[in-house]
Amino acid sequence: MSEPTICLDPVELAEQLIACPSVTPATGAVFACLEAMLQPLGFAVHRFVAGEAPDGPVENLFALRSGPAGSRHFAFAGHLDVVPPGEGWSSAPFGPERRGELLYGRGAVDMKGSIAAMVAAVAQIPAEAGTISFLITGDEEGPARFGTVPLIEHARAVGALPDLCLVGEPTSVARLGDMVKIGRRGSVNLWLTADGAQGHVAYPHLADNPIPRLVALLAELDALVLDQGSEWFQPSNLEVTDITVGNPATNVIPAQARARLSIRFNDLHTGQGLVDRVTTIAARHGTQVRAVISGESFVTLPGDFSALVSAAVEAETGLVPELSTTGGTSDARFLRALCPVIEFGLCNATMHKTDEAVAIADLHVLARIYGRIALSALS
Repeated sequence: MSEPTICLDPVELAEQLIACPSVTPATGAVFACLEAMLQPLGFAVHRFVAGEAPDGPVENLFALRSGPAGSRHFAFAGHLDVVPPGEGWSSAPFGPERRGELLYGRGAVDMKGSIAAMVAAVAQIPAEAGTISFLITGDEEGPARFGTVPLIEHARAVGALPDLCLVGEPTSVARLGDMVKIGRRGSVNLWLTADGAQGHVAYPHLADNPIPRLVALLAELDALVLDQGSEWFQPSNLEVTDITVGNPATNVIPAQARARLSIRFNDLHTGQGLVDRVTTIAARHGTQVRAVISGESFVTLPGDFSALVSAAVEAETGLVPELSTTGGTSDARFLRALCPVIEFGLCNATMHKTDEAVAIADLHVLARIYGRIALSALS
């Protein structure tokens, strides 16, 4: 097997990506930057835009470097979009800055740093080792309608289906390598609307106040115990995230009251099953329900894939990572339709925060871990 000839610094690559503003949905310069990194490594890069307003357009990138006929195919996946930086940064959020042992900038952790480590890793892997692809979206932090799902459709259309996929989300907690995500809970949001009849508060018999009905419904829903957890998941939880009446008058019974729920659920439920349950309860309170299921729960059960990821982490850090399904959702909920998927990446303490930063040393270690994972997955 021939030796690799290109050596890339993951810190410099991260700086280049951070320097491209890419608030979700991301398009343009940041994808051109990644394309310029991958093409010299032998990747055929396909960029395309999907969707229309209000949830689009979204730019996506699919890059493929084919190995020998019949070789295994390993995919790296992630996103170049970032959340808005907000105010109060010590330095320009899209002006990467090294201060001491840290690299600062929006996306340093979530997840331009991980993508930089992926590129640095594949630069050290000969093409003869097998097929490697990148599935990178510009819309993971937003509605995620026109990002990874169209990327999956493209991979299927061109017959480039990976055997295994690693998502570079920031899964580590206290130290790089202490946690790997092998699954995620599902997510569903529900909007509740209780209609009544407006009237004067002094004449309640001539009106119909929807607020007591909505409050009673929310109390019943809040009291639900969905489950006690399962083998690989924490208990499901239902949270009331908004209550709105919007009544500016003190002497008027409003005509409508609204609320919003968010449910994160484990593998004991389906999104539709929970929607049906809430809808049935809401009907008893004269309340309408609209729901959006963001994703179902999934788990990649411990086995060969998690073992090779854990072995790579331990080899570089000395840590045996915890296999976890905690936290929010990610695009792994879509990628699982292609092949077994696991998430592993940088420490998540500063993601989405002011002065987001990554340890410079961690970027070098992560690149080595990713290289080990890819080589093991291709062998």
